[in-house]
Amino acid sequence: MARLIRADGLVDYDAANAEMHALAERRLAGIAEDTLILLEHPPVYTAGRRWRPDHIVWTEERIAAAGAELRFIDRGGSLTFHGPGQLVGYPVLDLGARPDAMRFVRDLEEVVIRAAADVGVELHRSEVQTGVWSGPSKVCAIGVRLMRMRVSLHGFALNCSTDLSWYDAIVPCGLAGEGVASLSQLAGREITVGEMAPLVARRFEDVFDLRLEIEQARWPTQLMEESALSGV
Repeated sequence: MARLIRADGLVDYDAANAEMHALAERRLAGIAEDTLILLEHPPVYTAGRRWRPDHIVWTEERIAAAGAELRFIDRGGSLTFHGPGQLVGYPVLDLGARPDAMRFVRDLEEVVIRAAADVGVELHRSEVQTGVWSGPSKVCAIGVRLMRMRVSLHGFALNCSTDLSWYDAIVPCGLAGEGVASLSQLAGREITVGEMAPLVARRFEDVFDLRLEIEQARWPTQLMEESALSGV
């Protein structure tokens, strides 16, 4: 049995990041269970260890003026965006003493591919890049880290009804010339985080052969206000 922690509002990135790291430390010590965290963030850009200055198109002042934050974090990859309408998943799993990191990433991709198929959207993986794609456009970014080469941190960000204009501020994942897309855009109807969260959780159970016990997040969240959805 593993835990599914689900937050219904917008969860501050710093609070979620701190909780994720604390949970990973407890999992590494053997005093916590495998856990999948599913949530949404207010607008925030995160830069992984492979970011470069030319991956940030806007100045930090312009990012702040648009109502977003910029954070430099310890996962792999470069720049991505998190915000309203995007389902973010943080799997904190003990992958064993000799983990296959690439297999773990491919399994996360498989979770998203299957969940998207449940709403009638066909996605695919790339043989070269991580993440989940529709043609040349990325629908789900994936960036992870293994704590002590054993316990997973960070995870995936699936655009459901995300305002894609937020991506104008960055070169997503450091891939110039590649586009981004959302499930809503591809399906021709609104597909919400609320619709996708249980589908992703179910497919996560299937792919990782786990059974998730749902637990409501105890962290403070903010309501989804109209201003938070307006984008840039």
